[in-house]
Amino acid sequence: MIASALLTALAGVLVAVGASPVARFIVAGLALAVLAAVVGQAIDQIGERLGPGPTGLLQSTLGNLPELFVGIFALRAGLTGVVRAALVGSVLGNAVLVLGLAFLAGGLRHGTQRFDAEEPRLNASLLMLVVAALLVPTLASRLSTPAAAHAGQLSDVLAVVLLIVYGASIPYYLRRSPHPDPGDGPPAGGGDPGRDGVSVAQGEPDEPAAALPLRWSAAILAFGSLAAALVSDWFVSPLEEATRTLGLSQTFTGLVVVALASNAVEHAVGVRFAWKAKPEYAISTTLNSPLQVALLLTPVLVLVSNTVGPAKLTLVFPPLLVAALAISTTVVTVIIYDGEYTWIEGVALIALYFILAAAFWWG
Repeated sequence: MIASALLTALAGVLVAVGASPVARFIVAGLALAVLAAVVGQAIDQIGERLGPGPTGLLQSTLGNLPELFVGIFALRAGLTGVVRAALVGSVLGNAVLVLGLAFLAGGLRHGTQRFDAEEPRLNASLLMLVVAALLVPTLASRLSTPAAAHAGQLSDVLAVVLLIVYGASIPYYLRRSPHPDPGDGPPAGGGDPGRDGVSVAQGEPDEPAAALPLRWSAAILAFGSLAAALVSDWFVSPLEEATRTLGLSQTFTGLVVVALASNAVEHAVGVRFAWKAKPEYAISTTLNSPLQVALLLTPVLVLVSNTVGPAKLTLVFPPLLVAALAISTTVVTVIIYDGEYTWIEGVALIALYFILAAAFWWG
């Protein structure tokens, strides 16, 4: 909490004194990342009172607020290419990199972890829908079909469709049971119930941390979310000049740097749940975030771009970005479909992320 407040204050001071763009860019990015620990702790506490689905919905909604503000500020600056790359990077960063880190952490500490695959399978199916929503206008434009001349209108229609699908999915996630039925057998992590009803994974009791009062958890969430929104503006303002000084292309910056910094909340929470032998919570919080980026954040930015910024954001993406999204979604679907994961699958996902990121290093 103290570190996040200090870094946020330092970022504000650097903006006020007109420090170099690189310094402002780096400090603002660090502030966004440190805020992840604060928000993550609060969500962890609230998650003890909810279930995997509602926790994932809450966490990913608040965690994606910085991404929304980063996108709006970037659109206002005319950086539509950065926004497109950041949106795809957010999905890749969470569904591939963070999920891989969670599998690696949970698998190494607790062995093979088993989970209820119903919700992850739905998430993967909806991500496939998003791939189609990007692939159709992209192919229509690249193949010079009659729809190519109406890319903006087509994007608006598809954005509305994605928002309707997102709204229809909310009741499903909220109906998830807050607590497993004691008669359902051992916990999803593969552990056995101890003599006192405490879950045990690999011989270690899962001792919960001291619970904070709900009002304090809510206050911490509010602080972290508002601070992240403020820092997002300071992060985007020097982006162009800072990346040019650092020798980074705008596509790589959006895909990797912006996406990782503005989604740091999910990075911390998903891995923490996996480390604590809570695979359902880890997968729910990790996969709900890219799903919300795809079904909520992306269409919102498409519609908002009609009134913000000098250029319209359409769903006509560079083909390599769409291909990267399709490949990652397919691999994640295959890995989670059997309802269990191991650490080596985490290594494979991490490797896939670096393979995809390397292809965009030059732009």
